[in-house]
Amino acid sequence: MELRRSLGTFLALILVAVLPSLVIGGDIVHEDDKAPKQPGCSNNFVLVKVQTWIGNREDNEFVGVGARFGTPLESQERHANRTRVSIADPPDLCTPPRNKIVGDVLLVHRGHCKFTTKAKVAEAAGASAILIINNRKELYKMVCDRNETDLHINIPAVMLPQDAGASLESSIKSGVSVAVQLYSPDRPLVDIAEVFLWLMAVGTILCACYWSAWSAREASIEHEKLLKDAPDELLNMETVASGVVDINTTSAVLFVVIASCFLILLYKLMSFWFVELLVVLFCIGGIEGLQACLVVLLSRWFKRAGESFIKVPFFGAVSYLTLAVSPFCIAFAVVWAVYRRVSFAWIGQDILGIALIITVLQIVRVPNLKVGTVLLTCAFLYDIFWVFVSKWWFHESVMIVVARGDKTGEDGVPMLLKIPRMYDPWGGYSIIGFGDILLPGLLIAFALRYDWAAKKNLRAGYFLFSMAAYGTGLLITYVALNLMDGHGQPALLYVVPFTLGTFLTLGKKRGELKNLWSRGEPERVCPHLQLAHQ
Repeated sequence: MELRRSLGTFLALILVAVLPSLVIGGDIVHEDDKAPKQPGCSNNFVLVKVQTWIGNREDNEFVGVGARFGTPLESQERHANRTRVSIADPPDLCTPPRNKIVGDVLLVHRGHCKFTTKAKVAEAAGASAILIINNRKELYKMVCDRNETDLHINIPAVMLPQDAGASLESSIKSGVSVAVQLYSPDRPLVDIAEVFLWLMAVGTILCACYWSAWSAREASIEHEKLLKDAPDELLNMETVASGVVDINTTSAVLFVVIASCFLILLYKLMSFWFVELLVVLFCIGGIEGLQACLVVLLSRWFKRAGESFIKVPFFGAVSYLTLAVSPFCIAFAVVWAVYRRVSFAWIGQDILGIALIITVLQIVRVPNLKVGTVLLTCAFLYDIFWVFVSKWWFHESVMIVVARGDKTGEDGVPMLLKIPRMYDPWGGYSIIGFGDILLPGLLIAFALRYDWAAKKNLRAGYFLFSMAAYGTGLLITYVALNLMDGHGQPALLYVVPFTLGTFLTLGKKRGELKNLWSRGEPERVCPHLQLAHQ
C-alpha cells in the first residue's frame, strides 16, 4: 500500500507538472497582431487546399495559407477551377517574367523582394494566382508593410511549405503537365468532436468523484468500527486513510514552480526522443490507472480473487485479481505505444488517460476548501501565463507549442485526451489537457465526499452545483475556442472562476464556509461519547 501511495503521488506530479492544460480545436493559422489590417490588405488568414494533378492524374493534396492581400479564394471545391502551373523565370519573380504566362498559376520562390511585389508582377504578367514556396517546412503568414499604399491585387496569393513546393517544382521540371485546384473550405462553427470531448471530461470527473466518495465512506465506516472497540489511549492518535495522499497548501503553491519548470524543459528539449520518454511515463501511469479501475470493477464479480493476496517481491502483497488483469493492462499500453501513430490510436490514448485521471483523483485528495482554492488559483495563473503571457518572452505560446508537439513529428504529447474532428474539412483533433479535468476534479471530488459525510442530498449539497459549474465553464471554453477561430484556450481561465466561485458563494450563503475552509468535513461525535450518553 505504501508503494501504491508513493506511485500515486509520483503520477500526480507527472500529470500536474508535465501536462499542457488547455483546449485546442485543431491546427489553423492565426491572425497576426503585429501586421494590422489596412485597405487592400485586410483578408483573414485562411488555410488553403492545394489539390494537384500530375499528367491529368489526381495526385497529392497540399495545405497552404492565404495572404492578407489579394482576391479571396473559393470556399467550395466544385466552384474552384483546375489551372496549369508554371515555374516563374526568374524564380523569385521580383522582375517581370521572361516566360509567357496565359492564365497559369505561377510557382515562385520566397525572397529578394516583398510578397506584394511578387503578386503585382504575377498579375501584370497574366497569372491567375501565385504560389510562393516558403524557405522552411512551416507555413508563414504573408502580410503587407505598413507604408504600402498601392495594394489593389486581384489574384489569390498562397504560401506553400518548402517540401510541397519542391515536389511541384520537381514534377514540372521533369516535363510533366501539372495543374492545381485552389480552394479554402470553411470550418464548421461547432464540431461534434467537441461535444464528445465535453462529455468525456464531465463523465471522467463524475466517475472519479463517486469512486473517491465511496472509498472515503468505506474508510470512515471502518474507522468508526475501530474506534468503538479501541482503547482510550488510541483515541487521540491520527489515522490516515490507506493509499490516499492529501495535498497541503505548500504543495499547492509548489505546483506553479514544478509545472513551469517541466513545461520549459519540454519546450526547450522538444524532440523525438523526449516525446518517447513521455510515452514511456504515460504508459507506466496508464497501466497503473487501467489496472486499478479494472480491479475495482471486476471485484464485484470476483470478490474472492480480489480479497486473496500473494506476496510478490518489491510490490509486496498483491491480490490474485490484480495479477490476473496486469498482463492485459501491460499489453494494452504496449500495443498503443507501438501503434500510436495510426488513425485510431486516439481511442487507446483516451482509455489510458481516463483510467489514469480517475485513479489519481481517487488517490490524491484536497482535504479542505482552503487547499482547493490555493491549488486552483495557482493553476489559473499558470494557465494564463503559459498560454498568453509567454508569447512576450518566447515569441510563441509555450503551452500551445508543447501541446501540438512541434518539432517532434508527433501529433502532440500523450498527456491529452483527443478526438478527431469529424466534420472539419481540415481534419485534426480537438484536445483537452489532463489538467483541465484533474485539477477541478480534485475540488469537485472533495465536494461529494463532504456531502456524503454530512448526509446532504443533491440539492442541499455542493457536488451537483460544482459539477454544473464545471460543465458550464468548459462549455464556455469551447464557445471561446470557436469564436477565436480554433486558437488554443486555457480552459482553467473559464473553469476555475465558475467552479471555485460557485463553491465559495454557496458555502458563504449557507454559513458553512468556515468549516469547509479549515476542517473540510462536518462535525462528528465520537462513538465513545455517544455510548457514554446512552
